[in-house]
Amino acid sequence: MKRLVVAVVVVLVGLVSSARAAENPTGTWKWETNFGGKTRENTLKLKLDGDKLTGSMLGRNNQEVAIENATFKDDKVSFTYSPEFNGQKITIKYNGTVKGDAITGKSEFEREGQTQSRDWEAKRQK
Repeated sequence: MKRLVVAVVVVLVGLVSSARAAENPTGTWKWETNFGGKTRENTLKLKLDGDKLTGSMLGRNNQEVAIENATFKDDKVSFTYSPEFNGQKITIKYNGTVKGDAITGKSEFEREGQTQSRDWEAKRQK
């Protein structure tokens, strides 16, 4: 009887521990976007250190641009990316949920005074 109780407790502790384990966004993520009839591959590098999320995205000419306002909590990632395009800085806000080797969410930016939003799904590179 004691063995059965111990086995049940071990199984329950394992289930609770795995259910509570948060995803970790650290890694290199890639996805494609289509804009103006052109497809562009996006590369995002994220690093979670304690509760601090940092990272960068590759901009034009493969130059890394640091992300800003990055947060990660309850498997949700959020950050802004502000590259320059034709001499103007644009800001794109990304929100998503990390699940395994995928982040799915929405990005938002302003174009001609209107807020535009797009779905995005990134895959972790191995």
